[in-house]
Amino acid sequence: MTRAAKYGDPADVETNLQGSEGQINYILGDAGHSFVVGFGVDPPQPPHHRSSSCPVPPASCTDGWAQQQPGPNPHTLYGALVGGPSEDDSYVDDRSDYVHNEGACNYNAAYTGALVAIIENI
Repeated sequence: MTRAAKYGDPADVETNLQGSEGQINYILGDAGHSFVVGFGVDPPQPPHHRSSSCPVPPASCTDGWAQQQPGPNPHTLYGALVGGPSEDDSYVDDRSDYVHNEGACNYNAAYTGALVAIIENI
């Protein structure tokens, strides 16, 4: 939608921009749950991310420590977009479910693109 909002048919620019805004609003919590760590309503607490789930030094992060501990990660991974909901729009904030709870580069690339579309059209 980013390219379409900027370079698409001028008649469709507003529709494409609204699509980008709708995606960002959903990601940030319009549906009652944010998918961005450290931001919005009920954000993800234990994202599947090695560094943010390791204990505070001098404790060691060995032997799968991060996967075995309950509760939020010791270090907040501010701004990371996690994988998000399943096809049926359900979401469980579970560190061991890397598909829905990992803050991967490919998830965050599309998120950044949608933000760019909005910023360039402000």
